[in-house]
Amino acid sequence: MAVYTEVSTKEARALLKQLKLGNLKAMKGCSGGIENTNYFVTTQLDDVIHEYVLTLFERLTMEQLPFYLRLMKHLAQRGIPVPDPTANARGDLVFEVKGKPAAVVNRLPGKSELSPTPAHCAAVGATLAQLHLAGADFAMSQPNLRGLSWWNETVPVVLPHLTAEQSALIQSELAYQNHIAASSAYAALPRGPIHADLFRDNVMFDTVAGEPRLTGFFDFYFAGIDSWLFDIAVTLNDWCVNLEAGTHNPERAQSFMSAYSAVRPLTAAERELLPAMLRAGALRFWISRLWDYHLPREASMLVAHDPGHFERVLRERASHPDLLSATAT
Repeated sequence: MAVYTEVSTKEARALLKQLKLGNLKAMKGCSGGIENTNYFVTTQLDDVIHEYVLTLFERLTMEQLPFYLRLMKHLAQRGIPVPDPTANARGDLVFEVKGKPAAVVNRLPGKSELSPTPAHCAAVGATLAQLHLAGADFAMSQPNLRGLSWWNETVPVVLPHLTAEQSALIQSELAYQNHIAASSAYAALPRGPIHADLFRDNVMFDTVAGEPRLTGFFDFYFAGIDSWLFDIAVTLNDWCVNLEAGTHNPERAQSFMSAYSAVRPLTAAERELLPAMLRAGALRFWISRLWDYHLPREASMLVAHDPGHFERVLRERASHPDLLSATAT
């Protein structure tokens, strides 16, 4: 959530007026991510204070955005705790600010939990399964834009920045993932809308009676139609690894998978391919972090993520493919 495009209070007020969201009281740029410009916006309407997030999209186009925003609206209407995009009188969800596509969503309560316990992981697993089922009848379609095709296009771009050992690993893993994608087991995987980026900082919690309560998933702007198993793998690779070494955390993984499976049990094809998808999830984020680190864009608030973390996760997943075999059954 870097700030690439500066938005004035006058420009923000004009959009808020169109959306009938009240008078602007405060606006603050957000740091922490790397894709879009985000502002926290506070308004007052009929003496009530409301909190929103104004997003300007730096890479996504006007044509791509309806998929993400309509998906969020679809999930919110089915009781999944996600930001609900605000529409104007015509029902539009995408607007233009400073020549960029923009949207306004409600700001979720709570805060991110960066040191999760098994209880946090269980809540994420159950809610992710609910999200998958709730999205199954979503009518719009768009591929995962950071899926296999993007990996094949981007690896040659980052190769000049890698050591010989890293180059060998990334090319070998890419070949393996192309092989997996051509298999009959992969074709049998259940599919639908996925979040595709459900990291710790994209989930909110508060505390009720001393226990964590999940208050929402956000940042859906990598979402697309892909296998639900890939979404599970991406999430496991963040919530259920030890960040310092990239190693597997069995207690958190067990809690996540048990809670997910209680809502939506895995199919035989999913159980077979979970180790491969864990490697796929690690590869996807190693590639994107290499790209962002070595080919950065200017932003007034930007901290690039360490590419080495997902290199370590990938090596761990490839070296220990059986770590989740028990939890996947």
